[in-house]
Amino acid sequence: MKIIALFIAGILFCSYSFSQTEIKLDDVAAHVGETVKVCGKVYGSKFLESAKNAPTFINVGAQYPNAKLTLVIWGTARTNFKNKPEDFYNNKNICITGKVELFKDKPQIVIEKEESITVN
Repeated sequence: MKIIALFIAGILFCSYSFSQTEIKLDDVAAHVGETVKVCGKVYGSKFLESAKNAPTFINVGAQYPNAKLTLVIWGTARTNFKNKPEDFYNNKNICITGKVELFKDKPQIVIEKEESITVN
């Protein structure tokens, strides 16, 4: 009986640990440090191939510099994507799961794998 109770407690703990809060795009800045799910339209993307770490920037919610959220895909993570992210997600409605960070007082989520972004 103890083993079953520990097993159930472990499952509940794991599901709580890996769950994320679904938030509105307008509220993303209030969730810095949290892992969230947020949805919005992509209004522009750019791959800076010759810049340090070759980042791809995806602007969600508005065009740069007014994006409500910026997704960052570092060059090393681009190999985890079947398609070029700057082309594939452009002008699409997407949902993102990841940890919200601030960069120069603006919210961003660093994306490591394709599974963190879904197209609606």
